[in-house]
Amino acid sequence: MRSSRPVAAFAAALLVTAGLSACGDLDKDEAAADSTVKIGYVTPQTGPLAPFGEADKFVVDQMNQHFKAKPLKIGSTQYDVQIIVKDAQSDSKRAGDVAGELINQDKVDLVLASSTPDIVNPVADQCEANGTPCITTVAPWQPFFFGRGGTPDKAFQWTYHFVWGLEDVEEVYLNMWNALSTNKKAGALWPNDPDGNAWGDPSTGFAPVVGKSGYTITDPGHYPNGTQDFSAQISRFKAENAEILLGVPIPPDFTTFWKQAKQQGYAPKIATIGKALLFPSSVEALGAIGQNLGTEVWWHPTAPYKSSLTGQTAQQLADAYEAAGKQWTQPLGFVHALFEVAVAALTKAGGTEKAKVRDALKALTATTIVGNLDWTKGPVPNVAKTPLAGGQWRQSSGGKYPFTLVVVDNQLAPQVPVGGKVEALP
Repeated sequence: MRSSRPVAAFAAALLVTAGLSACGDLDKDEAAADSTVKIGYVTPQTGPLAPFGEADKFVVDQMNQHFKAKPLKIGSTQYDVQIIVKDAQSDSKRAGDVAGELINQDKVDLVLASSTPDIVNPVADQCEANGTPCITTVAPWQPFFFGRGGTPDKAFQWTYHFVWGLEDVEEVYLNMWNALSTNKKAGALWPNDPDGNAWGDPSTGFAPVVGKSGYTITDPGHYPNGTQDFSAQISRFKAENAEILLGVPIPPDFTTFWKQAKQQGYAPKIATIGKALLFPSSVEALGAIGQNLGTEVWWHPTAPYKSSLTGQTAQQLADAYEAAGKQWTQPLGFVHALFEVAVAALTKAGGTEKAKVRDALKALTATTIVGNLDWTKGPVPNVAKTPLAGGQWRQSSGGKYPFTLVVVDNQLAPQVPVGGKVEALP
C-alpha cells in the first residue's frame, strides 16, 4: 500500500503557500490603505444655506483631478487622496451627525467643514470629542471659538479655523458708513441663530463698537430664521428713521425683508448685510432693487493670491469656475483653501497620524489662495485670520452677469484693489 505521507506533506505545503499568499494580499491591502489619505468634507449643499456650498462640487472635482494627476507625496511616501463629501442640509444636528459618520464609519484622517457657525461648530465639536483633526472656515472666528466654550487660556486640541473676525466686519462696515452723510442711526436684522446672536450681542457685538463712533443701533429683537413677515421690524426702522441697515440674515430671509421694505416705504441710504448678500444668486433674486447693496468681501478675483496646489491665481480660479457655467462666488476661494491647508498640515506632520497632524496645525503657516495664514499669531489659539474688504453690488450694463461685486473699501486689505467708491442706495 502506498504511503499517505507524501500526499499529506504536499497538502501541508499547499496550505502554507496559500497562507503566505493570503498574508501577502493582506499586506498589500494594508499598504494600499496606509497610502491613501481620506478627507471628509461637511458643507450645506441644500437648504437655505445652500449658496455657501454652490462652489463645492467644482472645487472637489478640481481636487480629485489634481490629486489623480499629482498624488500627494509626503517624505518618500506617495498617497492617493479620497475626498468624502457630506451634505449638512443647512441643519446643525445633521452636520454633527455626518461628521460622526465620517469619523467612525468612513475612518477619515481629517475633517474639513465650511459655512456659518450652524455647520462649522457641530462638526468641530464632533472632531474634538473623537480626537480627529479638523479644519474649518467661513464663520467669524468669535462664534467658532467663544461660541464653543473656548477661552484664551483654554485652547481646543483638535479643531482649527481660518477666517476674519467680527472686529474686521465692524471696521469695514464703519468705513463704508462713514463714506456717506447719514444721521448715524442703524437698524439691525439679527436672526436668532449663532451668527445673529454673536453680531447682535449687546456687550460684545456691533452696538458697543459702532457706539464709540457715534452710531446707534435699533434692535427690534432677534427673529427666527424663515420669518415671512418683517412688518414689525420695518415699522421700527421707519419710526427711528434708521438711514443705515445692517444684519446677517440667511439669503431667503433678506429677499423677503427687502421686498417688503420697498413695498412699505423703508428706504435707508446704505445697507451692509452679511451672509445673505455674499452671493450673486441672492442679489439676482432681487432684480433692480439689489443695486448698491453692500456686504463684506472676504475673497475677490482681483486679490493678489495664488494656490499652493494648482498654481492658479485668484483670477484664474474665478475664470475656471465661470467657464464651468456660473458666476464666481466668494466661498470658491475658501473651499479651495481648505484643501491647501489640509495638504500643508499633512506634509508638516509627515503623514496621516492624527496626533501629528494635530500638532502640525498648532503652529502651521500656509500660503493659500485666500492669503497667508499663520496659526501662531492668533488672535486666540486655534485661529488664523484672513484679510477683509468691503463691497457693493453694481448692475452690469451689457455684462455677462446682471450684477458685479465691486470692492469699495480696502483699508483693512490694501493688497486688494478698489474698484469703485461707496454709493448711496437708489
